[in-house]
Amino acid sequence: MTRVAAVATVLPDHRYSQEQITRAIVDVVEPAGERVALLERFHGATRVRSRALALPLEAYADLDFTAANDAWIAVAVDLGTRASRTALERAGLAGDDVDLVISTTVTGLAVPSLEARLVEPLGLRPDVRRLPLFGLGCVAGAAGTARAADHLAGHPDDVVLLVAVELCSLTLQPEDESLANLVGSGLFGDGAAAVVLVGARRAERLGLVDGVGAPSVLDSRSAFYPGTQRVMGWDIGATGFKLVLGAEVADVVEQHLAADLKAFLAPHALDVDDIGAWVGHPGGPKVLDAVTRVLGLPDHAMAHSWASMAENGNLSSVSVLQVLERTIDAGPPAAGTPGVLFAMGPGFCAELVLLRW
Repeated sequence: MTRVAAVATVLPDHRYSQEQITRAIVDVVEPAGERVALLERFHGATRVRSRALALPLEAYADLDFTAANDAWIAVAVDLGTRASRTALERAGLAGDDVDLVISTTVTGLAVPSLEARLVEPLGLRPDVRRLPLFGLGCVAGAAGTARAADHLAGHPDDVVLLVAVELCSLTLQPEDESLANLVGSGLFGDGAAAVVLVGARRAERLGLVDGVGAPSVLDSRSAFYPGTQRVMGWDIGATGFKLVLGAEVADVVEQHLAADLKAFLAPHALDVDDIGAWVGHPGGPKVLDAVTRVLGLPDHAMAHSWASMAENGNLSSVSVLQVLERTIDAGPPAAGTPGVLFAMGPGFCAELVLLRW
């Protein structure tokens, strides 16, 4: 089986409380009087306590799209390099062991793409395969894991490095008083994660077996929901990335997640009650509440997701990978325990990944 050999998350050095960020957003966006109270209410309702940001708070007032994207490139390469080095070191591997590098982001643009800019700093081979993913948003950490496992199913000696970097703060729209911008400015944070996955034969050589904290990837499933394109995404224009965030996100979870998950688990003779580890993307308090409710989970099942969101906000594609790291670091489940890694994002869509410890 494909194995997750290591996960590493790296956050920017500029950390602020939610109250500090709220005050700064008011100064940058300068909303009308009634919008100030609304922004403060939205920020408080996210249940986010603090976030790490790509830049110092005072730098955001003077950013245009060009400056924000230039900052994105510089910070993304730095964080992506640091996360990747740590993950490779934890896996006992070097840069020249990597056969495929996948990058994912939805908060900045770069050509050459992010993973190309990591080849030299990480010492990747000149013949390394590259796969940049853009536009998947919050679902990309799960989708990238699934696509890496797809590759490794046919290349069991290979090593795949998945690098996710999201710098959501650099997409702030100073002149946008929309509800989406007010909510997003209180929910999303910045960070990077790297995951090292290895094929079955490479896993055997590394001694990665059940019970050592390296879960295997058994299966994955994608679910696309027609007619939901405006539920989440970006409108990209002269001022950069303008957030599209509908109130229907939790409703889509309510309508689809339980049935999709049960259909996914059934061929493996599993049901929701059999899952011993839930690695869920912390999309927001309403989403986490909806997931817990529709799946009938105990309150503690999503504890790592709630903690990740409270400490760092929604990190888009990075979040579910940080939750995976937290799950492993907390002491992995008993050998043989099934787990589900899942996320939802623009499309609107979901990605489900079946794990086994």
